[in-house]
Amino acid sequence: MNPDSATARYREDAIANAPPIKIVRMLYQGALRFLDRALECDSDDLTSDFLPMVQRADAIVAELRCSLREDAAPELTENLKQLYLYVETELARALGDRDPEHLVHARQVLATLAQAWAEANPEAA
Repeated sequence: MNPDSATARYREDAIANAPPIKIVRMLYQGALRFLDRALECDSDDLTSDFLPMVQRADAIVAELRCSLREDAAPELTENLKQLYLYVETELARALGDRDPEHLVHARQVLATLAQAWAEANPEAA
């Protein structure tokens, strides 16, 4: 067996068998990591990784928003939805204006939410 495919298989199994809260936390970590990478890029350099990193973070936030279940806790769900929409708007502005300041705003919201999830269930780390 190819060691690379074994590693990939292990990662897939770890995600497939993870509790939902751990997956949510992993998604936040991924979005934050992509935003950090985008912030390291020169946003004015069209050959930098700014665009793909922001797009990857945006895809994660969109997935988090689309996976909300309104029947579970309607008020909480609506609040999270509005926060995700704000983050998505800031990411779109960052792409349109090529202004990393919008990424800072989006990152602050996601970091706060990630911290809240970590405090809500610390053993799912």
